[in-house]
Amino acid sequence: MNLRRASQHVTRWGLGAFMTVAGLAHLWWARDEFHAQVPDWVPLDPDLVVVSSGIVELALGAVLVAVPARRKELAIALAVFFVMVFPGNLNQYLEGIDAFGLDTDAKRLARLFFQPPLILAALWAGGVWDRE
Repeated sequence: MNLRRASQHVTRWGLGAFMTVAGLAHLWWARDEFHAQVPDWVPLDPDLVVVSSGIVELALGAVLVAVPARRKELAIALAVFFVMVFPGNLNQYLEGIDAFGLDTDAKRLARLFFQPPLILAALWAGGVWDRE
């Protein structure tokens, strides 16, 4: 395995673990805090949004690791998911909502800059730019 492929493999496993833990957090120990991420303009019950997104995160985390043959498609789905949850992070910043230890505007703003690297990591892990 070459260095690029090994790096993609490690990134895929890391994202799979990250998404699995995040999904479990949505469903279990951080459920109330995730409610803070749901903007008021979302026309659904906040708990439904939190539980649904947790289930999607668990599924994406599991299949990203368990189905490497579909890694490109799954990586694109994960990148799209990261884009879709960004409004919740932005809402937390704009509304000044304390959750997850993000209790200052500076911390909430800093968090916004983690989304692009997550998107790029997903695409890298899936080998989206590979010519093969």
